[in-house]
Amino acid sequence: MNYETTLSSSLGSDVVVDNAERNRRRRNIALIVVAILAVAGAAYYFFGSSSAAPTDADKAGQAQTVTVVAPGRDSVVRAINATGTLAARREIPVGVVGEGGRVLQVYVDAGEWVRQGQVLVSVDRSVQTQQAAALEAQIGVARADLQLAQNELERAMQLVERGFISKADVDRKTATRDATRARVNVANAQLAETRARNARLDVRAPVSGYVLERKVEPGQTVSAGSGILFRIAKDGELELQAKLSEDDLGQVAVGIPATVTPVGTDRAFNGNIWQIAPMIDAQSRQGMARIALPFDTALRPGGFASVEIKAGTMTAPVLPESAVQTGREGSFVYIVGKDNKVQQRPVKVGSVTANGLIIEEGLDGTERVVLYAGGFLNPGETINPKLLKKQ
Repeated sequence: MNYETTLSSSLGSDVVVDNAERNRRRRNIALIVVAILAVAGAAYYFFGSSSAAPTDADKAGQAQTVTVVAPGRDSVVRAINATGTLAARREIPVGVVGEGGRVLQVYVDAGEWVRQGQVLVSVDRSVQTQQAAALEAQIGVARADLQLAQNELERAMQLVERGFISKADVDRKTATRDATRARVNVANAQLAETRARNARLDVRAPVSGYVLERKVEPGQTVSAGSGILFRIAKDGELELQAKLSEDDLGQVAVGIPATVTPVGTDRAFNGNIWQIAPMIDAQSRQGMARIALPFDTALRPGGFASVEIKAGTMTAPVLPESAVQTGREGSFVYIVGKDNKVQQRPVKVGSVTANGLIIEEGLDGTERVVLYAGGFLNPGETINPKLLKKQ
């Protein structure tokens, strides 16, 4: 019985020890959980609040500062820039008028001035000269026959009064005299025609002007089918044939001044529009404005030149080139709204002036336009605008 009592006491004490150990472990686990929750709460307190979504005030404080300008509206000269080809205002082609022949001598060259009627080329006329001489001899014979017929008619008129010849004989002699006179007139006409043909063997200048091109040499055989031998700019007058769009063509008129600058030189020549094409090319949608220019050796027909046409004054905003961006759909600017957000605005750019680009369409001048760094902005982005006063 003592042994059983001792064993029971021993087992009871072991059970008490196990329960105490389990309770201690549970308390330790609970303490660890509480510690973890406390650390997480502290971390959320210190770091979670700083990562929350920024307010509008925070955005405004963090936005980049961008310079903007209100362009207003200025009175500017509307200039139309175009390109074209230099040409003679009235180009006269010169060829063979007569029957032609072998060229004996050429008297002028390209780049020389000629006067109307001046001989440019002489053609061999040895055969034609002999033909003219033969016709002159025939005229002499016909005049002699006419004189003889006239004398016979006068004698017959004296004899008819005496009754020696009849009235019919007088009529025949009169007819003979008239026929002989007609032959003289025919011979004179043939001689005049031959001389006129011979004169046309020489190639002459139809107008006074400046020789642009020469295509004939001594010894060459020429005829009416030989083509053009010379090209002459009448009175040396030149022009620029500028091609303009439909919109630009509607802004110009005859008499408007223009400044022409040929390629390869920095010289500028003043002229004015003397003719505007009445039609528009259906394919290119362009029309031609012809600008009269004074003669100058630096203006070579066939050359390329640029032109600036003064198309009157206009009132429009003017922006520096840095404010205008270019995209796939054309030119645009960034404007800043009342909420300081960037908006993209398409514009139509006109000519370039000393103060900048003329904005023909898209702005009324009151907007705040981003002056610099437009390429680094995006539509809808908030900025801190710094207004630059226009000088």
